[in-house]
Amino acid sequence: MNCCQCEGIEEVFNAEAVARELAAYRRTGPNRTTRWLAEALQAEGVRGLTLLDVGGGVGALQHLLLAAGVEQALDVDASQAYLEAAKEEARRRGLEGRVRFLYGDFVKMAGLIPPADVVTLDRVVCCYDDVEGLVSQSAARAGRLYGLVYPRDTWWTRLGIRLLNAFKRMRGSQYRGYVHPARQVDRLVRDHGLRLKQHRQGLIWQAAVYARG
Repeated sequence: MNCCQCEGIEEVFNAEAVARELAAYRRTGPNRTTRWLAEALQAEGVRGLTLLDVGGGVGALQHLLLAAGVEQALDVDASQAYLEAAKEEARRRGLEGRVRFLYGDFVKMAGLIPPADVVTLDRVVCCYDDVEGLVSQSAARAGRLYGLVYPRDTWWTRLGIRLLNAFKRMRGSQYRGYVHPARQVDRLVRDHGLRLKQHRQGLIWQAAVYARG
């Protein structure tokens, strides 16, 4: 991910925007696709495992999986505001001893991040320009399960992203969204010895869970 995109992520997912998202999460809980991913991972078995959550946001997926039996989690995020919100929510839920937080660009720091039994990217692939680096580096660290939610590769999602990016460009924002080809994402995951176990999709988003071996 280039430095401009890092700046764009900090700009879009700033303290004000994240505070609104955290308030909505506390009112209504995780969004539908986060629940899809958590349910699919739970079906494969997560009790006693470790979790690496790349781009964990306010921590919604972590909370679901910790409640399902995950022992420890590491949250890596390129938004400082998201990390602060996730820390706050972990404290509120009494989970601060089971989650560690790391700020920065996952791809650049990947060599310093240890493997985990479960690796997740919930609506993260669409925020990264370097899909090869992101998916390859994260899949390589998945000891047992790998799960992600990312946009479907359709004409309407590509049009939506083009309109979003045009709007951001007009506003002077460095942030850009991406619809990476689903076949490319799938190939990158499979290249690391993982095979597709579950897949679910809606109008915009798709959730996929892979297992090793």
